[in-house]
Amino acid sequence: MINAIENNLQRGINLLNSISDEQYSDSSVGPYYSTIGGHMRHVLDVFSCILKGLDNSFVDFSVRERNELAEKKTNKGIEYFEDIILQLKKLNKADFDTEIKVTDDMGLGKEIANYTIAATLMQAHSHAIHHFASIGYLVYQLEIQLPDADFGFNPTSPKKTK
Repeated sequence: MINAIENNLQRGINLLNSISDEQYSDSSVGPYYSTIGGHMRHVLDVFSCILKGLDNSFVDFSVRERNELAEKKTNKGIEYFEDIILQLKKLNKADFDTEIKVTDDMGLGKEIANYTIAATLMQAHSHAIHHFASIGYLVYQLEIQLPDADFGFNPTSPKKTK
């Protein structure tokens, strides 16, 4: 599981290594005017919430870092990716079935659910792919070349052939 997550997060690093800070923080694309950096930072914040919550078995997705530099500067984004990957590699697979509490604000207040560590990591991985697909739209609109043809594609999605 960690290898799959790392492979996907490495795609983010590869993209950041191929774009400028201006492209990373460009908010000119509608309809949401989000940035590549904003999506990347958000993806990493979710993993950070998990990693921080494991010590007390309580993950709160509503308490995110929102490091502004990590969404404006590619080098800071890369550092954030590398830190998250390093922490993920330290996780013990034997603990993946451990139950934890997870909370998030669902729009009408916080809800708490029981998860396993593995389920939480799977959710974060899927969430990252979803945001990478949104980034793919931004990249296309900004006429940036993706460094990886699988960037933003869920492995279970059928591939279109030309």
